[in-house]
Amino acid sequence: MIYPKIEQTVQSLNIDSISVERKEVLLGLVDYLKTKIRNNEAINLNFICTHNSRRSHLSQIWAQVIANYLGINNISCYSGGTEATAMFPKVGETLSNQGFKILKLSDAQNPVYAIKFSEKEHPVICFSKTYDDTFNPTSGFGAIMTCDSANEACPMVMGAENRFPITYEDPKKFDDTPQQTEKYLERSIQIATELYFVFLEAIKA
Repeated sequence: MIYPKIEQTVQSLNIDSISVERKEVLLGLVDYLKTKIRNNEAINLNFICTHNSRRSHLSQIWAQVIANYLGINNISCYSGGTEATAMFPKVGETLSNQGFKILKLSDAQNPVYAIKFSEKEHPVICFSKTYDDTFNPTSGFGAIMTCDSANEACPMVMGAENRFPITYEDPKKFDDTPQQTEKYLERSIQIATELYFVFLEAIKA
């Protein structure tokens, strides 16, 4: 059972707000997941962005949460970048405001966080890393490209079974502006909404 505030967020997600054109972008990932679920195969997803600092972490976390909420088992979600930096603190703050418990496990330049969404489930471990880091799967995974620059820089992701360009506008452009909090929340909700649509479609008979 996920934390009540997160559950309220998931239940409030409006998949009807997703445009027909955007749903077309998402259907490749739907089909990939549908096949995995039908065949009772392990699902490994690696969300890839340039710096593994914002969008890829939000995607990794929401994918794990929504899969759990919908009872999709045997799934592990990861994230990575074309280079490693650090998870941007505003990501943790945004998730905390949405009901997640954020545990900072190290104070290094690239901190490690445990993102808890349930008392009974393992937390999502987040830190910035390259997509081919040893922490991530090396084969048999779906690669979801969450930003245009990573999508262009990695026309092929080694070890990936499939590659899905599902890109998002970077909330970084609003850093140090009055809109920062609003825009990070907006991006988090957009990612959650689209992944909710993806998983709902994937479990349809």
